[in-house]
Amino acid sequence: MKIKRQKQAKKTISFYKYNFSFREPFQILIDGTFCQAALKNKIQIKEQMPKYLMGEVQLCTTNCALKELETIGKQLYGAKIILQRFQVRKCAHFKNPIPASECLLSMLEETNPHHYFVATQDRTVTEGLKKIPGVPLLYIVLNTIVLDKPSQKSLDYVQAVQLGELVTPTQQDSIRSLKEKEGISLKDGERRGKKRKRKSNNPNPLSCLKKKKKGQPTPQKKTEPGEKRKRSRHKRRKAAAGDNMAAPAVSNTQLDK
Repeated sequence: MKIKRQKQAKKTISFYKYNFSFREPFQILIDGTFCQAALKNKIQIKEQMPKYLMGEVQLCTTNCALKELETIGKQLYGAKIILQRFQVRKCAHFKNPIPASECLLSMLEETNPHHYFVATQDRTVTEGLKKIPGVPLLYIVLNTIVLDKPSQKSLDYVQAVQLGELVTPTQQDSIRSLKEKEGISLKDGERRGKKRKRKSNNPNPLSCLKKKKKGQPTPQKKTEPGEKRKRSRHKRRKAAAGDNMAAPAVSNTQLDK
């Protein structure tokens, strides 16, 4: 049973590594309910968590989760002692603490950009995690830590990325870095600095003329009826000279006759 659970966990971890870029050390976000269940079932979180996930881990929590255990008092004193040993990540509710369930969900935002695992026994948190893609869920069942299967939201997200309908967060980061290198604004997509506008020049009038077709004679003007056709003096002289050359010469004998 333990080997089967280990294989399932390995398969789930590889899913998040490949599709959501999870890397070691894995960041485990823990609340007071998980610590209380671990204390009740005598589970050493620091020792068993790295073995189960087969890699280095960073156990962490939030200030709101610690404040919640403090307000409850002696009933969860042991869970508070365990939770205080972990790293405290900054949240936006330092001055005005909120319930731990709301704080954990706010740390994940919409796409879990910091790649948190969440370890909790709170149903409100688990229901909220199902609406966020790429969030591994850890909980305790029968004295053992269990990594839940990927939610339907995560599966749908991966399918949409494979079909080209969505862009992964890593691809968004690479696009953002390329835009910064090229000097393109991230908000409006415009280049930084002023662009030099080209002047709109009028078209060349010669290019607008129709091209003449080669081999076609130029059309002559038609003379209207009653209008004499004018001939140039140069042509008239040429015609007169041609007539004189064509007339035969008369000899003196012929004149005597």
